[in-house]
Amino acid sequence: MKSDPELPRTAGPAFDPDEAVASLPHLPGVYRMLNAAGEVLYVGKARDLKKRVASYFQKTGSLAPRILLMMTQVGGLETTVTRSEAEALLLENNLIKSLSPRYNILYRDDKSYPYIVLTGHQFPRLGFHRGTLDKIHRYFGPFPNAGAVRESIQLMQKVFRLRTCEDTVFANRSRPCLLYQIKRCTGPCVGLISETDYSEDVRSAELFLQGREDEAADRLEERMHRAAAEQAYEQAAGYRDQIRSLSKVRETQFVTSSRSVDADIVALAATGGLICVNLVMVRGGIHRGDKSFFPQNAQDQDEQIALEAFLTQHYVNRDVPPAIIVNRPVEAAALEELLSQQAGTKVQINANPAGERRIWLRMAEKNAELAIAQRLAAHATQETRLTALQQALGLADNVRRIECFDISHTMGEATVASCVVYDGAAMQPGEYRRYNINGVEPGDDYGAMRQVLDRRYRKIVEGEGKLPDLILIDGGKGQVSTAFGVLGELGLSDLPMIGVAKGEERKAGLEQLIFPDRNEPLRLASDHPGLHLIQQIRDEAHRFAISGHRNRRAKARNRSTLEEIVGIGAKRRQRLLSRFGGLKGVASASVEELAQVEGISTGLAEKIYQQLH
Repeated sequence: MKSDPELPRTAGPAFDPDEAVASLPHLPGVYRMLNAAGEVLYVGKARDLKKRVASYFQKTGSLAPRILLMMTQVGGLETTVTRSEAEALLLENNLIKSLSPRYNILYRDDKSYPYIVLTGHQFPRLGFHRGTLDKIHRYFGPFPNAGAVRESIQLMQKVFRLRTCEDTVFANRSRPCLLYQIKRCTGPCVGLISETDYSEDVRSAELFLQGREDEAADRLEERMHRAAAEQAYEQAAGYRDQIRSLSKVRETQFVTSSRSVDADIVALAATGGLICVNLVMVRGGIHRGDKSFFPQNAQDQDEQIALEAFLTQHYVNRDVPPAIIVNRPVEAAALEELLSQQAGTKVQINANPAGERRIWLRMAEKNAELAIAQRLAAHATQETRLTALQQALGLADNVRRIECFDISHTMGEATVASCVVYDGAAMQPGEYRRYNINGVEPGDDYGAMRQVLDRRYRKIVEGEGKLPDLILIDGGKGQVSTAFGVLGELGLSDLPMIGVAKGEERKAGLEQLIFPDRNEPLRLASDHPGLHLIQQIRDEAHRFAISGHRNRRAKARNRSTLEEIVGIGAKRRQRLLSRFGGLKGVASASVEELAQVEGISTGLAEKIYQQLH
């Protein structure tokens, strides 16, 4: 892959598109439209760079209004020649994800997809996994969301009764846990099932996860008959119950295939100015769940382009099934080539499915349409709430962005402040921030509020970030006065701000709104839409602060005091924790028990015992 010489970045009027296009080759590659400041406005790929870029300047009548607006800002051009269109597609995707150009359609889905894992242990563990795949374990999926994985694990516990406990727990059990008592595990931790029988259960679970349910049922039936023939009637009854549970699970699967099919169904719907893509995952012929995506920067965009953008951004550098079914024709050749290389097997994109696949596609289209309807309804509700709040507080009509702050700690320990953002008639989780509060007297909420506001808005005053239209403070007069003082020091005293104080009985609906320039608080009716919006934002700030505080507190408390003992290195510490199942187990062990661990002398065992007591 080689780059053409970079074109000069000059002011808009000095940019000569004819000169820029004249120097381009008839080769595949990627182009980047720049503004006068050198910022990337748009990234695109082309089979023929010269023809594609020229079309922007020669056929302006066919361009979408959004792209026409972009062209008025173009002050430069950069291009990169590639060896093939597939390579251009890969580079385009990488640049879009790294640069987030304002005129490209963007699909946000940063999390990796979760899997069900069967570990490679002597007694494999059934569990949830997200992240890098390890060859020693077996993975099944991916699933569109964590809820689908956990639901599947719960169903499989009922049928196959595999262990789900962590290795440290498994290695240190002396009696079976509650899951064994309620028939969700066979108790391998304490030898209540042989390795051979447990392996049989693991194999049946594998078949089920691969979509080979009939084989899994046949294996269970065979084991039931064998146990009955050996007059092990209790064991046979257990297999009978497993078969019944498996039958119930199969009845709940509303999408299944007569064949073991791996496919993704991708349907785009567009209504009311919104575009939604619904992704349905079918693995082993079984519906694994679905997920809806709403792109950014998609106004006035062609639906085919929006669908192609999703396929590229979603599948490049990700696991991809051999079949992708779509509800609109797309330019698929380059993408199929790239995804096939990536997957190591043939990948086909089908816009004209038949039979059961057409039924799946119709279902995905309905999902996308329903998701749009729900979002439009929610947006209308949020707009109503925001308008009511503007009127109740006497705010300007352009008040759209609200930031809310909350402080969380336990008796002054591990103080964390949260800032959540409401904008565009919705919460914006990507803009949330947590602040660890340090250097403040434990329990000093005023000092914590002073620190977080100074840290937050000093950066904005210095040019980083965006000012809100309204600030909410979870607190009463003291917190509001503190906050108002900080804003005054930063030259932001004209920013609207209110405190949200709980009523006398601390019940929802009795909140009082505190103003920095008024003596009397304002109380809105419990059914006031504006109050509902304030409660929504305040509760989200509270939730975000508490989760951050708990994480910080847990991290502080879980720090092993073994690290502070001279003579205990990483290996000895690991042996102790593994032998006794954690720090609590080490602390409850006697000197004699500690000395039995490899590498721990009697003298060192006594030192450990004294340190932990």
